[in-house]
Amino acid sequence: MHWTLVIPVKPLARAKSRLSDAAGDGLRPGLALAFAQDTVAAALACPAVRDVAVVTDDALAGRELAALGARIVRDEPSGGLNAALAHGAATVRAERPESPVAALNADLPALRPPELARVLEAAGEFPRAFLPDAAAIGTTLLAAAPGRELLPAFGTDSRARHRASGAVELGLGGVDSVRQDVDTGDDLRAALALGVGPRTAAATARLLIPGQ
Repeated sequence: MHWTLVIPVKPLARAKSRLSDAAGDGLRPGLALAFAQDTVAAALACPAVRDVAVVTDDALAGRELAALGARIVRDEPSGGLNAALAHGAATVRAERPESPVAALNADLPALRPPELARVLEAAGEFPRAFLPDAAAIGTTLLAAAPGRELLPAFGTDSRARHRASGAVELGLGGVDSVRQDVDTGDDLRAALALGVGPRTAAATARLLIPGQ
């Protein structure tokens, strides 16, 4: 089974506001872009992934992620994260209705292709499935089999909301890189401990991060 991943990227100027304890306003857009670049590069290197569709209206992010091999889908609904993901999934399915689709967070800078492959293999056993984040509150990946709607419910308490929607929670161990999204300084420290991709490593090299 070869998946299409849908990755949402919000305008970089508004991204990662909760990282204020680790990076100033002038540095956060660059960090957000680096996270997305490392996420997309790792996803495209995963043998279970056919292609990656990035939903964004940010011109810089679009150019940089297209250069890595991602397809760029404009965020035509402009209705927030879940609307963007539904739009991206519908765009993919309009061309390849038989394709399994998974929504993946753009802030997984430690993402490892083999771990992503394990998650996708497990998700393929169910009509819809999701992986909770490292905090066990949110979601980093939501998958839908061919013929099934994605029905994204990301945001506050998305783990509970995805469970309530009927998606199967994947209880995999050893996939920390797929669960470690980055919203706060503590998250960034955890990702750095796992080992981040080259763009995030370069972007964080100049930061003075407490505890790191």
